[in-house]
Amino acid sequence: MRFLNIILAFLLVTFGETTAQRLILSLDRTISMAADSSLEAFRTKNMYLAGYWQFRTYKADRLPSLTLNLTPAQYYRDITKRYDSENDIDVYRKQQSFYSGGNLEVKQNFDLLGGNFFLSSDLGYIRNFGDNAYSQFTTIPIQIGYTQSLIGYNPFRWERKIEPLKYEKVKKEFLYNREAISEQATSYFFILAMAQAEYDLAKDNVASTDTLYQTGLQRHKIASISQADLLTLKLDAVNARNAFQNADIALKRAMFSLASFLNLDKNTEIRLRLPGHPADLDVSADEALVMARENNPKFLELRQSILEAEQQVDKTKKETLFNASLRASIGFNQVANNFKDAYRDPLQQDMVSVSLSIPLVDWGVRKGKHNIAKNNLNVTEISARQQEQSVEEDVIMTVGDFNIQQNLIASAEEALDLAIMAYSETKQRFMIGKADINSLTLSLNRQQEAQRNYISALQNYWLSYFKIRKLTLHDFETGVSLSNEFDYSHYMK
Repeated sequence: MRFLNIILAFLLVTFGETTAQRLILSLDRTISMAADSSLEAFRTKNMYLAGYWQFRTYKADRLPSLTLNLTPAQYYRDITKRYDSENDIDVYRKQQSFYSGGNLEVKQNFDLLGGNFFLSSDLGYIRNFGDNAYSQFTTIPIQIGYTQSLIGYNPFRWERKIEPLKYEKVKKEFLYNREAISEQATSYFFILAMAQAEYDLAKDNVASTDTLYQTGLQRHKIASISQADLLTLKLDAVNARNAFQNADIALKRAMFSLASFLNLDKNTEIRLRLPGHPADLDVSADEALVMARENNPKFLELRQSILEAEQQVDKTKKETLFNASLRASIGFNQVANNFKDAYRDPLQQDMVSVSLSIPLVDWGVRKGKHNIAKNNLNVTEISARQQEQSVEEDVIMTVGDFNIQQNLIASAEEALDLAIMAYSETKQRFMIGKADINSLTLSLNRQQEAQRNYISALQNYWLSYFKIRKLTLHDFETGVSLSNEFDYSHYMK
């Protein structure tokens, strides 16, 4: 029987270890795990990769493109209307033909003018069936040309301004989101730290109130305390047990939230190590503003929105005028009944085309679109300035909060030490009958409040610290820009 109990105990321990993983986390490790494993980190990475490949597509579009267009087989058999010149009438005739052809083309965009150079080669074959069966090959061995909008809107010029800015914004947004993850992880960390502290305080309070109640029973027997004081001690013990149960529920919820955020098993049992007193760090609001204007992706986003609004103004302005386009090419072509002769003695082929589109009456539609675009640009510029001021105000306020929090941590730490010593002294005096219940309760409440204030001070400090890093993308401890030190190529693997 004893052997069976040992086996059961072993199985229970083993099962408990497989279902509930135990983990001790510091703030640094929590942030590191969040940056690597959280779902938010995966989302942030893929947002960056989408922007990266969009920029790669833009760069690739600036390079020559080679395209092969093929029609391997095209067969017709139908009845079509034809003109009979001998009888001067239209007649219906059967038609049966086969066609096959291909085209190889090289294209190069010319950003400065917004046109396209092209170099192409064509080969076609046609076979007609019926009474007048015959076959023909047609070739264009080489053709060189250029197409250009003479007055119209040039999208390439605007892409050269906007696309590099968009990619720079994507990179800065990636770093901004990583710092936001650090901020989120810090918030979850200290929510659990507060719940953990409340749990420990509640647990100690249960043991303390039980001890005090037992002491009160002994003192009541010798009439050292009144019946009312004894009932108060018993009430404190009952309330302490109730508070402990509530603290246990809150701890499990906070633990579950942090485990979910870190993408850990939901049954993970987490214990935290609070960070110590942080090193003194003086952050200048003026320096923080300079770094924010240089690095914050919001400023890049506002610049992008203004450029895009200016692009729309330019586009609608050009569209109010008449459109003119040019297409010119020079090359060679030939036609023959066999493939070999289709490439023999090709004839020169020249083509120049100028087309015009002149709006005569559009009832002010184009002018209206241009005026809308100009008004939207004005709105965008005003909105951008307002948002810039909002970010600047956020930076200044956050820096001010951060500098204040450094002083509050020292005060909260000192208050906690004093509260612990005061409660210990009051408890000892109560045990020997030199302090009443009110003094003991007041001292305990002060100790618990000091513990909460200390954790809150640490939380506010680190939240302000990571928010400054997020807003400025600058490490004020080392004086290094985060974007300069970050290896984006690591995320291309």
